[in-house]
Amino acid sequence: MGRAVVQLTLFGLLLALAASQPNKDDWDIYSFHINSTVIGRYATTVITSRVANRIEESKEIEFHVQIPKNAFISKFRMFIDGQVYDGVVKTKEQAQQQYTQAVSRGESAGIVSSVGRTMEEFKTSVTVAAHKKVTFELTYEELLKRTRGKYELQIHTRPMQPVKDFKVDVYIYEKAGISFIDVKGGLSTKALANAITKTHADNKAWVYFYPTVDQQKTCDSCGEQGMNGDLVIVYDVNRDTGLGDIKTSDGYFVHHFAPSSLPRIPKNIVFIIDQSGSMSGRKMEQTRIALVHILNDLAGDDFFGVISFDSQIFHWKRELVQATSVNLEEAKEFARNIMERGATDINAAVLEGARMLNAHPREGSASILILLTDGDPTSGVTNFEIIQSNVRRAIAGKFPLYCLGFGFDVKFEFLEKMSLENNGVARRIYEDSDADVQLKGFYEEVATPLLTDVTMIYLGGTNLTQTNFSQYYNGSEIVVAGEIMDNDIETFSPQVVAISSSRTLTFSTTNTSVEPSTGSVAVGLLQRVWAYLTVKQLLEKELLLSGAEKEKVKKEVLEKSLKYSFVTPLTSMVVTKPEGEKTQVLHKPKEGEAQQLYRGFGRLNYAMGGSSQFSGHSARVLVPSYASTPTHHKVTRVIGAAPPPSRDSIHIIYPLRTPDSLLIKPLTPRTHTFLLKAENQSHPLCFNIIEFSIQILFLQPGNQLIIAGLLNKIPQRGFKLIVIYLKNDIIRINTTGIPVLLENSTTVNSESDQIAVESVTVTKRDKEIDITAEDMHMVILVHEEDSDKFLWPVLKQKPSANCTGILAVDYEVVQHQPTKLKINDKEVPATNSSGIDYSVSPPAVSECWLVDNVL
Repeated sequence: MGRAVVQLTLFGLLLALAASQPNKDDWDIYSFHINSTVIGRYATTVITSRVANRIEESKEIEFHVQIPKNAFISKFRMFIDGQVYDGVVKTKEQAQQQYTQAVSRGESAGIVSSVGRTMEEFKTSVTVAAHKKVTFELTYEELLKRTRGKYELQIHTRPMQPVKDFKVDVYIYEKAGISFIDVKGGLSTKALANAITKTHADNKAWVYFYPTVDQQKTCDSCGEQGMNGDLVIVYDVNRDTGLGDIKTSDGYFVHHFAPSSLPRIPKNIVFIIDQSGSMSGRKMEQTRIALVHILNDLAGDDFFGVISFDSQIFHWKRELVQATSVNLEEAKEFARNIMERGATDINAAVLEGARMLNAHPREGSASILILLTDGDPTSGVTNFEIIQSNVRRAIAGKFPLYCLGFGFDVKFEFLEKMSLENNGVARRIYEDSDADVQLKGFYEEVATPLLTDVTMIYLGGTNLTQTNFSQYYNGSEIVVAGEIMDNDIETFSPQVVAISSSRTLTFSTTNTSVEPSTGSVAVGLLQRVWAYLTVKQLLEKELLLSGAEKEKVKKEVLEKSLKYSFVTPLTSMVVTKPEGEKTQVLHKPKEGEAQQLYRGFGRLNYAMGGSSQFSGHSARVLVPSYASTPTHHKVTRVIGAAPPPSRDSIHIIYPLRTPDSLLIKPLTPRTHTFLLKAENQSHPLCFNIIEFSIQILFLQPGNQLIIAGLLNKIPQRGFKLIVIYLKNDIIRINTTGIPVLLENSTTVNSESDQIAVESVTVTKRDKEIDITAEDMHMVILVHEEDSDKFLWPVLKQKPSANCTGILAVDYEVVQHQPTKLKINDKEVPATNSSGIDYSVSPPAVSECWLVDNVL
């Protein structure tokens, strides 16, 4: 298959007879329709092929369809003589009987193969009686991935004959609005250009491709056997600087987060280049070309390093240096002179790259480690598990590792696991003439970090997909899906906390609540998006586990795959046919299983691909909500001045930190006024926070511990709910004061006086709850006023390790008359005031310094 074919990201198409080269007098594809509906970047594609047997005897007809490797087949049907034959998704064990029968007859049981960079080939056949017809219908689903500022829906067509009724219909709906749409590819030019109709109106777009029979014969890539080329639909959606696009329907939500107009974050990047003997010739030449191009693209405020390795390590510089013109020219000369030789010591090379990054900490920057190799470790430490363990300890969650596997000799599963364990992804580089373009293209995906330590928080959400991402890059997108607890849209409130350069940003809803996406989302669609993402991420997680934990995740993948009829590495589709026909079983092939059918039911370690990352810098945040009031607040990047308290207001003394992560907008008339008591300070600190907002009370990246709270709907009365997040576990505390433990959002411990999860212990006492985590100690007091109960957190002992959140701020008085305080390394004016101190029981009035803001 030519280069234009193997580069496709959606699918190609082939329909032919099995026994010989097709003869147009034997059969006739009289209708071929491709219908792709894209709603919220989720593509559901239905391929319908209608074929007639025109001869006087029965004929076996094969159906070939190529689908994306990231797609899941969800339905296959054949219609013959008024009968419907459905493919049925089963467990591999349940499909074993059909498989065994097929093998005993000498038949191939596998009907899916890998046919290029991004494609898998579906293949089946059926015998059609003389002058009878058959209709094949295949459905698959895929979440389109945004790369370098666009989505691509690519269609390759090769029906092996001109088709009288040939149609491609693409419908795109994007709630945020479509910023541009274009049609490219070999089938969009010259003779076929006028066969394309493109319509774009606000948040909808249509693309129709209806070539005539004559056009299918006369285009550049056409002939007597019809078209052989690709159609590429390219588009993007409107972006803003805020929370992004959130769709809700039927108790589910999908959140697309890709803020624009953010400043780029300077990089610290180390390139680790395999120069072992197997890289000789074309691979090494292409690597040198790509590396020189990549170095040209580094910005002046980036720092970088380049090392090459075989059984030894070769440094350009032993430490990172700034990307000045002089340094870049020297580095490019080093790159041009990398020569292949020797064995492959991956362990030593990656550890050296990690050392270089660890030795160059730089506030307000993002560090990245990129490994390119084409082989297995053959020198030094060669045990995969030991290498993975060494790399994991060296990186310690501080930056992502991206592994590029060159060619098919490399142990891709080893690279994939090593990447996933270190917040990165693995990518195969194919040995084609454009390998240098592939390398440069991957670099461009990570060239411009905009945010780091991205934490997605969903108050009122449960059963969430991945919510922590180590880095967000320009041109990419973060997607999170989940359920809305009790389908209560009023208490569902999303928030994103992330680091931009040297400060933390918070993105949240504006003055209106999240609205249901009524009328614009098909029933059940968001649930399928959630299921797709969940299965994908669980399969990645399963790759990293062993023993009982691995089996637990596999069981969950299997249950969801069967429920939603996804053909995954843990399920099979039994393709049923008329009696006496061959039994076939559809599997999902391994990464790198090129040009061959997958046979058998052995364990399939499937390479998922994509950009999912597991952050080691912040905990997974699952925020359930039991509040009755929606969150309505807006995040800005600069703090606004707070108006003075009204005559009837009263300050609440509150042990509070507002780091850069809680960026407060100009205050509305109804606010909560809080106060901070710092160690060694006799005078507390008062300031205001908008009501109904989610507050990050305490965040300790090293322990992956986050404590968050929902403010009471009654001003000046603390929190209605406080939730502790530790990796995948949640401890929820409401105004009853009783802690409830949930694992992966499922209640496992209710109404217990003490809960211990890893390093965190939560103990219920009389009108207070103690929380300890190593050297951190917090107390949550339960207050009651006018029959209204509320929670009040107090940080009793601040840990020695790095922490943030509104309970952990430091301040000091740096000037008297007029008073100035130093808060987060900034001086702000303060006035004398007073308020109720709820950090003690019973509450007491205390004087405090009132400031307009705390940044």
